[in-house]
Amino acid sequence: MTTDLAIKDVAERTGIAAGTIRMWEQRYGFPVPERTASGYRRYTEDDVDALRKVLALRHRGLSVPAAISRAQDTGGVSDHPSIYAAVAAQDGGAKPQTLRKSTLVALSKAIEHEALALAAAPVVFGAFQQERFYRVVEQRWRRLALHADASAVFADFEAAVRRPAGAPVEIQIGMDDVLGNEWAVVIDAPGYAACLLAWEQPGLNEPGGPRDGDRLFEAIWTIDAEATRRAAQVAARLAGRADPALGERLEELLADRPLALEEPVPALTALTNRMVAYLEAANR
Repeated sequence: MTTDLAIKDVAERTGIAAGTIRMWEQRYGFPVPERTASGYRRYTEDDVDALRKVLALRHRGLSVPAAISRAQDTGGVSDHPSIYAAVAAQDGGAKPQTLRKSTLVALSKAIEHEALALAAAPVVFGAFQQERFYRVVEQRWRRLALHADASAVFADFEAAVRRPAGAPVEIQIGMDDVLGNEWAVVIDAPGYAACLLAWEQPGLNEPGGPRDGDRLFEAIWTIDAEATRRAAQVAARLAGRADPALGERLEELLADRPLALEEPVPALTALTNRMVAYLEAANR
């Protein structure tokens, strides 16, 4: 994991201008970088995650000082983990790309349908930010749940935990959660692994607004079994905060199951073909 980031690196990874980061440090005492002998600022992955958390809280209506205070008061990133960061921060991992929401919708659909075609007894997680976005695709996720060993979805549901029959467990995203600004589709099965993870870049297009499909996300997708397992483990920890028994069961399932054994080239070819087809359909 990278622990020696320059301010320009942090700016690129968070979408916050370097001048804004310096201003927040001077005005609010946040973040607190290390300094080299020459006086240059150096940041860690925890700083990146903390800044993203502030942005997520800002995007949900908090002022800058309130968002910074909330981020500092609620503890470290381990208390409010990011599924995206669990994969993006790993050396040698998939490279992030900036994608529109409309593209993410097509990619998610491709991964979900490929899972329905190939994945036997998967553990499945999804993060949707808002409940209304989940309800649009709920029937597809109910089909996934029928074939899954376990499934859970995260959004701003009214109840902390809800267990609808024949559907994924619904888990509420709290105000303090970085996950409130993330998108995730995670499929971990012995024969198939895939995940699509994204972090929203705050901008002018509001969720659900007239240009909802043009909202921008920093996104990564991979069929790497180890990266997918990391994402699933963080999602299980998040579930465990709301329901300790559920979290324990999910972690036990992940600990006992083998990593996906399918050869990567055929899996990548099949998934890519499906993605291209859905992207073409979305652009018609």
